[in-house]
Amino acid sequence: MNLSDFGRRFQAYSGITHLMDDLAEGMAQPGTIMLGGGNPATIPEVVAVFEAVLDKLRDSGKLVSTLANYDAPQGKASFLETLADFFKQQCGWNITSRNIALTHGSQSSFFILFNSFAGSSRGVIKRVLIPLVPEYLGYCDVGIEADLITSQQAKIQQLGKGFFKYQIDFEKLQVDDSVGLICVSRPTNPSGNVLTDDECQQLDRIAHHHNVPLLIDNAYGTPFPNIIFDDVNPFWNENCIVCMSLSKLGLPGARTGIVVANEEVIRYFSNMTAITSLAPAGIGAEIVNQLILDEALLPLCHDLIRPFYKGRAELAIALLRQAIDDSRLHIHKPEGSMFLWLWFEGLSIDTSELYQRLKRNGLLVVPGKYFFPGQGDDVGEHAESCVRMNYVQSEQELAKGIEILARELKRCW
Repeated sequence: MNLSDFGRRFQAYSGITHLMDDLAEGMAQPGTIMLGGGNPATIPEVVAVFEAVLDKLRDSGKLVSTLANYDAPQGKASFLETLADFFKQQCGWNITSRNIALTHGSQSSFFILFNSFAGSSRGVIKRVLIPLVPEYLGYCDVGIEADLITSQQAKIQQLGKGFFKYQIDFEKLQVDDSVGLICVSRPTNPSGNVLTDDECQQLDRIAHHHNVPLLIDNAYGTPFPNIIFDDVNPFWNENCIVCMSLSKLGLPGARTGIVVANEEVIRYFSNMTAITSLAPAGIGAEIVNQLILDEALLPLCHDLIRPFYKGRAELAIALLRQAIDDSRLHIHKPEGSMFLWLWFEGLSIDTSELYQRLKRNGLLVVPGKYFFPGQGDDVGEHAESCVRMNYVQSEQELAKGIEILARELKRCW
């Protein structure tokens, strides 16, 4: 193929493509233990709620109407109004529907936002600053131009009992005129780290000082889906862009992302949606709109979704401690999301090789090197000693997968 520069940029195999290919391959091979992907759990009680809402929408005629009609590029108007009122009441945000846009999932949001605030700008190269890594691997390759991201290694705080936590090293954080956007996720995929309210406020002050937006990826956070185990306050202001998603509620197939920003950003974002895809999908918006109107969304998150993931994280840790009785296993404190971040100190191989060995034994995890965007090709020894493990599978699958991991680690150690 005679590709353009744009085409060649996205021809290379990426970490996120690797992850999604493994997800599809594992699902096609019976017996593969899927502890690698990011698909949310199928929680029967949550599925029952969605089915009841779909029945209600079908009976009212809204289901057919939603499927048979385009929405505006900004998204379904009724949902935008409902969401604005919801955020006012639950978060205290001073917003209207003009501060919200829908998109085809958060990944497409990042593509638009990263390339809008970073890259070539009147002869100057702007970059996205990620103030601590590891971070979400989906950020790595969304830049139309190469090397769009710069990042900083996190401080490691040892918590005792085999746990640790990443923290932003504000003393070393360098922000200059080359930064066009600051981006964090909260909770962080892959580590489950949750930035404190103070850390968010400090990043916000830095962003304001340098006149750049602060983007908070809130795919797992509060107020929904609320896969977050510490009490923190939702964060937004006119200089902040919050990206949310319906995927982790249990609706990944609906491909619905939410962008909350100032009105100028939302107008621009909606125009980009019109040009690239006409309008976002409407079915996820219609389902969650009904949940909010029925005052069922927060109980769904607080009473079903959050307890399920918290309980499953505790189970996975107990199984790991039982199977791997070794002080060289370190677990990042699970504060949210649906993953455990495991650090294997002193391995004789890197976790890219460990990943291949586990895969041959029917277990899929994700090697740590993919989660260090902006660090170049040499991500360092710590990155090559870590893996991300999804804990949403059944107790039997978790136990079986962890036993495979334990046997291979014993050989490596």
